Amino acid sequence: MKKYEYAILEWLWDSNSIRIDLPHAAPYKTQGAHPEIVRELTRLGHQGWEVETTAAQGNWLFWTLKRDASGQVAGQQPPKNTSGW
Repeated sequence: MKKYEYAILEWLWDSNSIRIDLPHAAPYKTQGAHPEIVRELTRLGHQGWEVETTAAQGNWLFWTLKRDASGQVAGQQPPKNTSGW
């Protein structure tokens, strides 16, 4: 059976506030505009994350991302994020 894990990326574009929440990691917060969003989504893509949904309203954009976790042994935690997040 396929298993997934999920993450979120949130961007308040008027204040250039970016927040990324990954499983098994503390929230990562940074500042940025379009180039930084592209960089963060690319970095997440290199870690196997894919955009599942996107929502927007006013000054807010919100992405839900997922990646395959079915290769993990039952009960085993996925590897800790070592990318600085």
